[in-house]
Amino acid sequence: MSVVKINVLTVPAEQRETLEKRFASRAHAVEGSDGFEWFELLRPVEGTDSYLVYTRWRDEESFQAWMEGPMKAAHQGGDAQGGERPKPAASGSTLWSFEVVQQAEPTNP
Repeated sequence: MSVVKINVLTVPAEQRETLEKRFASRAHAVEGSDGFEWFELLRPVEGTDSYLVYTRWRDEESFQAWMEGPMKAAHQGGDAQGGERPKPAASGSTLWSFEVVQQAEPTNP
């Protein structure tokens, strides 16, 4: 079964727009990765200042390969103009890991 990784990002209100723009600028950066199944960036509506970055992978090995390859490379460099790496928009990060044990799809598309 698939594995789900949820990166919980604590984002101060004044950094929300920055975080969302950064994710938008990297749109489609993960879709071609072997074993990748799904991505969602979830914005908090009430009760928390944490964004959730939801990814689903075929298996743990696929996730680890992406972490050690494309993701690591994307987070080590500077900006697109070759300048310094921008300051993180999130003030904290926690990674949650899950195995999918049950799932359902709509019966009426």
